[in-house]
Amino acid sequence: MSVDTSDAGQGLSRTRFSWYQRYVSSQDAELSTIDGLQPPSTYAPYGAFGAARVPALTIAWHPTLERVGDRALLSMSPGGSPIPLSRLEPDFSPPGSATGEPLGDPHVSRKPIHLLKLENDYIRIDTQGSSTRVVANGTPLEGSRDFSPLDLEAGIVLELANRVVLLLHLDELRQETGEDLGLVGASHGIERVRREIRRLASLDVPVLIRGETGTGKELVAQALHNAGVRRNRPFVAVNMGAIPAALAAAELFGSDRGAFTGAVRSHAGYFGAAEDGTLFLDEVGEIPLDVQASLLRALDVGEVQPLGAARVRETNARIVAATDADLEVKVQSGMFRGPLLHRLASYELVLPPLRQRRDDIGRLFLHFLRVELERFGKTDRIGDHGGKVLPTSFIAALVRHDWPGNVRQLRNVVRQIVLGSHDAGPLDPGPALASLMSSSPTPPGGGAGGQGESSASAAKEPPISLRRKPSEVSEEELLEALRVCDFDVKATAERLGISRTSLYALVEDNPKVRRASDLDREEILRVLRECDGNVELTARRLEVSKVALQRRISELKIA
Repeated sequence: MSVDTSDAGQGLSRTRFSWYQRYVSSQDAELSTIDGLQPPSTYAPYGAFGAARVPALTIAWHPTLERVGDRALLSMSPGGSPIPLSRLEPDFSPPGSATGEPLGDPHVSRKPIHLLKLENDYIRIDTQGSSTRVVANGTPLEGSRDFSPLDLEAGIVLELANRVVLLLHLDELRQETGEDLGLVGASHGIERVRREIRRLASLDVPVLIRGETGTGKELVAQALHNAGVRRNRPFVAVNMGAIPAALAAAELFGSDRGAFTGAVRSHAGYFGAAEDGTLFLDEVGEIPLDVQASLLRALDVGEVQPLGAARVRETNARIVAATDADLEVKVQSGMFRGPLLHRLASYELVLPPLRQRRDDIGRLFLHFLRVELERFGKTDRIGDHGGKVLPTSFIAALVRHDWPGNVRQLRNVVRQIVLGSHDAGPLDPGPALASLMSSSPTPPGGGAGGQGESSASAAKEPPISLRRKPSEVSEEELLEALRVCDFDVKATAERLGISRTSLYALVEDNPKVRRASDLDREEILRVLRECDGNVELTARRLEVSKVALQRRISELKIA
């Protein structure tokens, strides 16, 4: 997409500078200018919010799992003294702590590897004199190797003695304060999100959350709700992409009895359910045009018109919306109303993709691993000292991966590992999964120390175009994709390479795909009890989407 830079000094209008370009230019390696990517000889010394950036080492994996996420900030200057890395130094501290301890693993040599910042701002890693086996970005390192500023921007993944995985990257000098707000990670990207949540929580205004698919927009919306004055009121999440266009108005604003065929009783709608609380509208760009006008009125004057009702109804629900679409482009094409965008985007919160927070991958992986093992009652398979249950080469591949599906994709990888090893002894990523993780991504920085493409350029690539005919999708492939994607329509369509409309048609024509509307009260209650009330797990067992199951539970008035 071209960008008009004629008034760059006076600020660019929304329609000429999309949210994604704005974000990439300031966050996705901070090497972008309005005119394009400009690879400099040095990395940007300051983050997007003015905080100083310095090289850092973060523990992505360690035999003592509680060490995962600890970091060491490195004081490096061009031509200065080298930084030793060994069993005994430097000290790694947990986020928010002023004290730390060294790696301490007996398989890592006491004789150090040295990290040196050269005059051209390249980083030299020198293994001479140390017996520790080092693998850098998937390639064994013998002697010394120089890494460019772009490599450092993307993150350099180091495996030490087949026991420890470290990420050498840039981090901000900052002081983490306050609670984690339910968000896992301590990268500067997620810390920025926490700061924004704390700032916006008390303002009680509409917020638009932007971010790629799978970045955790609903989790952030929930954190925003929990941090504000409405925390004890309802939080209602709605996926607008999962609601048929013909039902969108009635589902959102409610309906009176007899408003349409089948309306045998009045329906409060999502606005009614979220009264005095927060209504989270995910995939807000999928709202039909005619419904957008009614939503704008709800935002402007606090009134909604239930379908078939003679009078409007006041509403006091706070609106938090989310999208991974470029709404500015939708406005230009007439698919989204400009005034609604401006009203929703009074305050924007942009979530970083996982490739920009690689230092969080180890902590996220461990978090999901514990959650999945607990779900199956197998927490004994990994304890505080269970860091040897998976090969370091696999963990390193996770950190190097670009994660187009972001945190959701990482969670699904963990789920596949646990399910695939459900009855086995050690956790095993499996040859197919291990091969996928090790071969599909381009290593950060473009490979073994070369100045290849940064993750910023990868981030600007357009999505894969829809290139398959629905007739090419077999029944077996359809069912497998639905299960892998937890029956999420958007994720399944992307996995199959077809449009959502085509997916709906395939599902409608396939008798093996269950409809949530066919589930009866007794079956839902039985499976809910078996899953200890976990709706997500219940949906997976019943083989329907979580959103559809929640709608069916509401219809049947199951408490």
